[in-house]
Amino acid sequence: MLQRVRAQLRQVSAQMARRPVLCCGAILLICALILPITLTCGREKAVVALARAPGRFFPADGPVLDLFLGQLEEAHVLREEADVSVVFYYAPWCAHCLTAQRVLQQVALRLTAQVQFVAVNCWWHQGRCRKQKNFFQYPVIHLYYWRFGPIEYRGPVQSEYLESFILRVSTPLTYLPTSRALHTFLTHQQGVVGYFQFNSSPQPAGYISFLLSALHALRRDHQGAVRFAVVTNQAVAEGVSLREDESVYLHRHLNSSLVFPRAQRNLTAQAVCDWVFENRESVVHWIQPTGAKSYSLEAELQKGPALLTFLPHNPLSANQLLNQVTDVALRYHSCGSEDGVSSVPRCCQSLLASGAEASVCELCVSHCWALSVCVEHVQLSSAPCRSVQGSYSPFSQISVCCRSVPRPIPGSIPGSIPGSIPGSIPGSIPVSITDSITGLQCRTNNTLRFYMLDATLHWTLAQRLGATNHSGRPFITIINLRDETHYVLKHTDSLEDFIQNFSVSFSPLHRHLVGHKQHQHTQSLIQEVTSDSFLDTVMDSQRDVLLLYYSTWCGFCSLLNHVFLQLARLFQGNGALTVARVNVGRNDLPWEFMVDHLPSVLLFPRHRFKNPVIKCKTLFRTV
Repeated sequence: MLQRVRAQLRQVSAQMARRPVLCCGAILLICALILPITLTCGREKAVVALARAPGRFFPADGPVLDLFLGQLEEAHVLREEADVSVVFYYAPWCAHCLTAQRVLQQVALRLTAQVQFVAVNCWWHQGRCRKQKNFFQYPVIHLYYWRFGPIEYRGPVQSEYLESFILRVSTPLTYLPTSRALHTFLTHQQGVVGYFQFNSSPQPAGYISFLLSALHALRRDHQGAVRFAVVTNQAVAEGVSLREDESVYLHRHLNSSLVFPRAQRNLTAQAVCDWVFENRESVVHWIQPTGAKSYSLEAELQKGPALLTFLPHNPLSANQLLNQVTDVALRYHSCGSEDGVSSVPRCCQSLLASGAEASVCELCVSHCWALSVCVEHVQLSSAPCRSVQGSYSPFSQISVCCRSVPRPIPGSIPGSIPGSIPGSIPGSIPVSITDSITGLQCRTNNTLRFYMLDATLHWTLAQRLGATNHSGRPFITIINLRDETHYVLKHTDSLEDFIQNFSVSFSPLHRHLVGHKQHQHTQSLIQEVTSDSFLDTVMDSQRDVLLLYYSTWCGFCSLLNHVFLQLARLFQGNGALTVARVNVGRNDLPWEFMVDHLPSVLLFPRHRFKNPVIKCKTLFRTV
């Protein structure tokens, strides 16, 4: 073979030696073919179309100044010129940015006279913002108070929440001119009060540090659980035992309040902020789960039993229901009372009942703030003492005691009540009463943690826990993750009784079973069982029940499903046997009917229901 090839090569070389022109032409032809192929296959296509220049994300005539080319230097100049500024970093393609765009415009229309609103396109590759900022998600909202910042907003993208946060940054300190304002400020919230004298300087150095500490607190906690206030009147400051200038007071409801130790720490903004967060109390926690499956909510539930309150919340207005739950939580954690006597006063008021017979009624409520509401709604008559459940909320109990009084005696003071001190004005009288919930935390092992959630934002989670309708009433539930149980407060029960019943050793509360509502097909061979229909189905005294436990995430359940379907066809027409299945992933069942693994098949025979001991023994499982 090699000899033939060598012979042919010798012949070709001999012919090319005789005709050199033909040899050169063949070589040129080969090079002409190889060169274009090499250039075409080896060269990378570097032809890239230039990106189009971005357009405006916000209207030109709107209250938000849109720097759609990413001019970060101009944003810095505008920020330094304004007292309070909001910088909105966005990407034009982001759906969350489109949602936040409408929210920011609504807030800017209301606060355009107080706050400078600037939007910067941080996605344009030629802009300075894209080159200097490394954001991993959009949108990003930064707030600046003079030269302090940025304070990132991490709350819900809702106009009420965003506006409330901007107003908190605009006025980080609350001025308290009177003792009444001081008392109101410290009633239902964590408060930090600073006392400063403005005689020597318009802005003392300690005041600037205290102001910056309030901004540091907002940067650390965007929900603003701790409020900061300032007092300039010495008489008002003595109400919280502040007598020295540049003193800071931390109010606590359960433990003794504290004064900033200036002998051990310098009065700087960071030091005051760290001291407040180290010593503050957390009685009621606001949580904002990011979705149906939230690691933040799971981490809180892992700490122990939790009482979740879903209530409609508007951060721009005072929430009466929030104050009610906070008051219950404070009494629950108040362990300083002795012999079960509550330190929370009960407010009573004497009123004249309308009717033919002159009578006087003593109206008492468990919360002083509810006294004016009860006076308008409670019917007063000459009836004896009775207890009335407040119709406006499940948190308060009203007691009314009426008795007849003789007609005015000549010479007596008109309008006076017999038995009262002449000249006294009937009104709210704080009386110490026995309260079973006060200090309950120290008398039970099932210590509750109180959590608040906005019902408008997290109503889907509330529905999964058993909420039925969104009627504006709060939805309250207790979740015990360790025992895998949760209980739901009924509208007819009070919150105090609900907590008391959960805390006892043998709780009378019934475990709430969450079930999935499913329409039953009339022609189906296998009956679908839910939480509501489970007991009625398996406890049928006229039929045997063969029940399959399954779940959608179970792979073996899908393999067994067609076998179970064939079994149902074999027993079709048998009136003594019901073939059913239950999705335990979406339907809670009583503990005595649960199984330890899936799939499982249980037979409930009809002739053993009268003897529950034998009934439990006859239950068997086949896989």
